[in-house]
Amino acid sequence: MSFPARVRPPIGLILILGSMAALPAVTTDLYLPSMPEVVRELETTETLVHATITGVLIGGAIGQLITGPISDRYGRRRPVMVGVAIHCVASLLCVFAPEIFSLLALRVIQGIGNATATVTAMAVIRDRYTGAGASVLMSRLMLVIGVAPLLAPTAGGLIADIWHWRATFVALAIMGVLLMVFIFFGLRESLPPERRQPGGLRPALGGYKRLVTDGRFMALAVMPGLGMAVIIAYVAASPFVMQQDFGLSETQFALAFAANGAGLIIASQLNASLANRVSPLAIIRVTAPLTVALGIWLLIAAGAEAPGEFDLGAMLTLMVPLFLMLSSASMLMPNTVALALSRYGERAGSAASVVGSLQAGLAGGIALLVGAVGGGHAGAADMAVVMLGSSVVALVILAIATPAYRRRRV
Repeated sequence: MSFPARVRPPIGLILILGSMAALPAVTTDLYLPSMPEVVRELETTETLVHATITGVLIGGAIGQLITGPISDRYGRRRPVMVGVAIHCVASLLCVFAPEIFSLLALRVIQGIGNATATVTAMAVIRDRYTGAGASVLMSRLMLVIGVAPLLAPTAGGLIADIWHWRATFVALAIMGVLLMVFIFFGLRESLPPERRQPGGLRPALGGYKRLVTDGRFMALAVMPGLGMAVIIAYVAASPFVMQQDFGLSETQFALAFAANGAGLIIASQLNASLANRVSPLAIIRVTAPLTVALGIWLLIAAGAEAPGEFDLGAMLTLMVPLFLMLSSASMLMPNTVALALSRYGERAGSAASVVGSLQAGLAGGIALLVGAVGGGHAGAADMAVVMLGSSVVALVILAIATPAYRRRRV
């Protein structure tokens, strides 16, 4: 595969696709500062509140598998409009959830709805770009997605302080409506009728069979999920680790979360710059083992006893390796996604749905381990164990199931 010397996707396309791809992240992050309050008000456990994060991801995995073949058959615009509308309705119903299990069910439905935005964003990229072009655009999307950790927890905390934690779901519904307006007026159809796949269950299942029996594709498709698992393990545990174990206030937590979000932005832009010079595979060969090394450093730092109150030195000891590991892990995702999708341009929607569902499903399932490892309360060491384990598995898959470290690479 050849890689163009310079790729500059249109700014408008980046903003629209980035907003679509960021919808699940915003759905997760806006709610984060409220999680300890949800535990108290709904009289439930930390594990079940963690599950409301996982529910969005599991719903996303289901929704993406449904959306992929539909978007290959009917185009990109109509499925995403329906899916975001489902997200809006589910968000409004969350406002009235009387207990944790109904909230959990509605969060799954939210995930199913906003999954269409993620699949469509990836499929549009593959419709228009391949190779380094796709990697550059996905890295630029990370710039937009990275704004969610910078702004969403702060905005969510302010909304909860002024009104109530349930008001964050009203905000999510409003965001969904605005996104539908942007898509309707700003995103043209990227899959013309002559390139669409025939309809019906049999062709859809046949397309999935072809994808899941391609070992190289599946290896590349699993790796974004493991990279996302590193990030989601941090997201799920951070409100409890930072606010309860390290004594951060809601404002301090939002600032710490924003700092790590800035790391994702910096890493994504570094990746976009590198993708114009070297192949995505070359970037992965370096970042995968680097993430493991940083995970070991994080685990050592997390092994120290939590102070239980704010201590700047203790916080920085944890934050530095955490910042670096999250930044490194974030560079795995755009490159592995670009390589996976480059193999199936004619089924970009289905391929994107497999990649996306694995990403959401693996991240959601692994995030549940954070609470399980900690016996109900996720501490810094529990978080670090799950993050390191995910990065080690990613490196093993890269080494065994892809040609990344072989002398002859294809």
